[in-house]
Amino acid sequence: MEPEVVVRLASEHDVDAIAAFGVAVVPPHYQPIIGHAAAAEQVELWWTPERLRAALADGALLVAEHGDELVGVAEVGEWEADPVIWKLFVRADRRGRGIGRTLLRAALAELPHPASRVVLEHFAGNERAAAFYERQGFVHLRTDPAASGEPAAAAVWRVLDLTSA
Repeated sequence: MEPEVVVRLASEHDVDAIAAFGVAVVPPHYQPIIGHAAAAEQVELWWTPERLRAALADGALLVAEHGDELVGVAEVGEWEADPVIWKLFVRADRRGRGIGRTLLRAALAELPHPASRVVLEHFAGNERAAAFYERQGFVHLRTDPAASGEPAAAAVWRVLDLTSA
């Protein structure tokens, strides 16, 4: 029997594996949406061991594992006094199997209590993420234009009301 996906809080021992996950997963996912340079910049800004250690210190970093294989990552923190989900990534070959929903539920369980809402952002061109978050009950809050002026790189902010969930 094949092992199930397990989601757990990450530790310092996971940082290098999470950074490697970001290098492997983020560029191929984002390149068709925002281009090669912007996708590489996402890794340089948000998936370095130093940034991941800060995420461990400032909020919660979660990993989804299938056996000894890292298949997903989520990050919870705060933004402008709201809890925020900064990352929610699943390896491309593992999408569509419920791992994203499982990671999202685990991320929501790590929010500071009592939280009345949670926000997150995704690139406007990331239609798969938009559809996923809408299915999970997130509604559009605002769209911030990208500094580059590229419409696909605009930041779409969504909110989930936790008082009625």
